[in-house]
Amino acid sequence: MSTAPVTSSDPAQLTATTSASAPDSTAAIPIATAALPPPAPWTLRPLVVALPLLATGAALALHLGLPNRQSPEPTTIYPRALGEAIGLFLLLALTQWPWPWLAARYRPRAPLLAIAVLAVAAWDLITLKLALLPLPYFPHPELILRSLIEDRAVLLESTYHSLVLLTSGYATGVVIGLVSGVLIGWFPSVRYWAMPLLKVVGPIPATAWIPLALIVFPTSFQSSVALIAMAVWFPVTMLTSSGISAVRLSYLDVARTMGAGQAYLVFRVAIPSALPNIFLGLFMGLGASFLTLVVAEMLGVKAGLGWYVSWAQGWAEYGKVYAALVIIAAFFSTIMTLLFKVRDRLLVWQKGVLQW
Repeated sequence: MSTAPVTSSDPAQLTATTSASAPDSTAAIPIATAALPPPAPWTLRPLVVALPLLATGAALALHLGLPNRQSPEPTTIYPRALGEAIGLFLLLALTQWPWPWLAARYRPRAPLLAIAVLAVAAWDLITLKLALLPLPYFPHPELILRSLIEDRAVLLESTYHSLVLLTSGYATGVVIGLVSGVLIGWFPSVRYWAMPLLKVVGPIPATAWIPLALIVFPTSFQSSVALIAMAVWFPVTMLTSSGISAVRLSYLDVARTMGAGQAYLVFRVAIPSALPNIFLGLFMGLGASFLTLVVAEMLGVKAGLGWYVSWAQGWAEYGKVYAALVIIAAFFSTIMTLLFKVRDRLLVWQKGVLQW
């Protein structure tokens, strides 16, 4: 039986006829297209792995070729670090082809590493070589690296004390914030009485409570823990309560029909559904805790990164101040990365939604 050709110019009729005649081929096209995502631009250029090597070589040539104007002292640590970086980047570039897994990890990060090296070279240029920024407020990279090496014992001890203080305050704030957030989000009566207090007390910066904390708590360590906990408590409480109150009623109705009690609804339905909001509160609380940590350690604590910054600033040792800031940045980035790893492990279906 022959089929008459389609002579209509109506687009809808043409689309319907085409879909009816070849359903399998049209259904397979989107699947095949979705299975082959376009590769990243840097994966198409193998020579991109040489960018960090070229940037480091240019930084070393710039440092050795121009005279020092900010300080007459000779530099040894910074050029040695650049030489070691050249050797490392050369080794990574040579091992890209025998080890493809290393290329897949290193090649996308190569442009970022090159930009970072060029940024350090620019800092060396405008400070040590051209003296556009004066000492002691803007030390060149040599002084910062020298402070990291010479004060490594003090910095390591300060990092340990900051970790203990941060962990104590952050854990206390998270526990109190989770409990209060679940109570406010689940019980309407608690929400009625607690939300006005939360709206009044929560927006006040934790550092504003410093005079009261020093009077209420007997030691400076306990007052610092209380300030950090206060900074963490507000975002964790707000986002936890909003996540609990936004749980779909259909989830709760299905659980009730199967005989779930109050505790099951809270711990097995509401809290797991609110985990995305809870982790947002944890991230915001972590940032607030670091801000409060540095300020709290400048008050009366005898060790810590904030104490080290305050001590170095008092002696106008700004190379040590910048060294401590580098440690703080690495410290914060490491803890935030670990928290994101935990989030991606627990919320597998939302992996990649929030990136760090």
